[in-house]
Amino acid sequence: MNSLTIILISIVALSAGYLFYGRWLAKRWGIDEKAKTPACEYEDGEDFVPSSKFTVFSHQFSSIAGAGPVTGPILASVFGWVPVLLWLIIGGLFFGAVQDFGALYASVKNEGKSMGMIIEKYIGKGGRKLFMLFCWLFTLLVIAAFTDMVAGTFVGTGLEDASVAYANSAAASISMLFIVVAIIFGLIQKKVGKMNEVVKALVAIALLVAMFAVGMKFPIYASKNAWIYIIMAYLFLASVMPMWLLMQPRDYMTTFMLLGMIVGAVVGVLFAHPDMELNAFNGFNVGGSGMFPTLFVTIACGAVSGFHSLVSSGTSSKTISNEKHMTMVGYGAMVVETLLGIVALIVVGAVAVNGTKPDGTPFAIFSAGVAGFLEKMGVPVQLATVFMTMCVSALALTSLDSVARIGRMSFQELFLGDTTNPAKMTPVQKVLTNKYFATVITLFFGYLLTLGGYNNVWPLFGSANQLLAALVLIALAVFLKTTGRTGWTLYVPMFMMLAVTFTALVQKTIVLVSNVVNGKATFLVDGLQLIVAVLLMVLGVMVAFSCLKKLFGKEDAKNKMPGGDAKHVYGGNV
Repeated sequence: MNSLTIILISIVALSAGYLFYGRWLAKRWGIDEKAKTPACEYEDGEDFVPSSKFTVFSHQFSSIAGAGPVTGPILASVFGWVPVLLWLIIGGLFFGAVQDFGALYASVKNEGKSMGMIIEKYIGKGGRKLFMLFCWLFTLLVIAAFTDMVAGTFVGTGLEDASVAYANSAAASISMLFIVVAIIFGLIQKKVGKMNEVVKALVAIALLVAMFAVGMKFPIYASKNAWIYIIMAYLFLASVMPMWLLMQPRDYMTTFMLLGMIVGAVVGVLFAHPDMELNAFNGFNVGGSGMFPTLFVTIACGAVSGFHSLVSSGTSSKTISNEKHMTMVGYGAMVVETLLGIVALIVVGAVAVNGTKPDGTPFAIFSAGVAGFLEKMGVPVQLATVFMTMCVSALALTSLDSVARIGRMSFQELFLGDTTNPAKMTPVQKVLTNKYFATVITLFFGYLLTLGGYNNVWPLFGSANQLLAALVLIALAVFLKTTGRTGWTLYVPMFMMLAVTFTALVQKTIVLVSNVVNGKATFLVDGLQLIVAVLLMVLGVMVAFSCLKKLFGKEDAKNKMPGGDAKHVYGGNV
């Protein structure tokens, strides 16, 4: 089939899903345009910052559009392009977007609380503790996988191909400029006040162009280990600095770059309209891996991702200025990410050899493919290569800074007792809930897992990510039932993802145990992953049991209320 046909069908299907299903959910659950959102009620200049619709959308999209939408579809293409496309569209519209929107909605309706705090209200303190520990362990996997990935993309020393070394180093230089310029952009917005959206967009685009020009002129050459340390330092800053000063302006500018990449790729497809060279279907078992559960955990983002719920409830919900923006931010951002996954599938299909994907990493395949499209449109090859290298690194880096902040918050919430007042906390509790200490601990353990490398961590990340999605869907179903809202739309997604993820985790655990028994394991790779895998399964079972018991038990009429009454947690020390 021609790629043009595929992209047009996909755009129509995704648009229809947003216009009809997304809006139907918003209508069924209830949107109050006059309600005071948590961002407005608890504005603190740190986490709770009222922001424009596109600003929040840009943060949501930039944060969730990590490595998954590119990596997953390309790796899963071994089963054929048809099952990948079907899962992207069906999973994106009826699984992923529903989860992302649901988590955002529940958080906004519960005073900007994270999913863990929502679980405490509707399920109990025990469920919250278990869930927060699960989330924290999961963030370590994300930090490990994406840090290794980004650092590898920035490597400019020791490479035989000078053009690749230059592209990597130029992208690294632009990324470092991004941090400085984002802070300056944030300060400008703070000084000027509410900036006109058109002016704001033009300033962001102008800064992007300037950063690309300077970065390409002055590339930074460094080793992978050096970049890992630099990225960890950046993550520390992103975790502790106010949202408006670094993350929001960085995500805002990044969104224009990523949307430019998607538009460029789509226009490239329209211009070149290559045939889909991948086989349509290669069977239910390929290379010893069954389509179930491999396909559904390999496409860790693009269809459904538990990580997205942490962004929706951890950061985005605290910046929504009006409830009517939630559909675009929660449901819409996931629709755009799904389109990115489909574009990645088309790109690998265009360069496939003998019906299968070519050799190389997913990022390398995607970058080369889109750069080839841009070159055919008249874009200089060097500029196209640097632009795509920067884009694919930004995909992971924008998720990294969000997950570092979410990991810090998860660690803090894990040790919160009945009070959030530092004066009433024990000395140990004060230390454990301190944002600087929580950040250092989170990044340290994330760094240890980074030593295992991206390829070793990704399968475990995919399984844990989808299990998190299943747990969040169950918790949201409890919230919807308890508050008298329609929740049956979540039942099929949550049970399917439970089956998929537990199967995948058991399979991964068997492989890790086999490596240990046969003496093929190292502690920093197989050992740590085995510990994390077992903990995730145990915690997953416990959280799922608590949530399902609440969901299908007798309804507590006294809790049936339209909103929440949880109290603001993140002020002061937290």
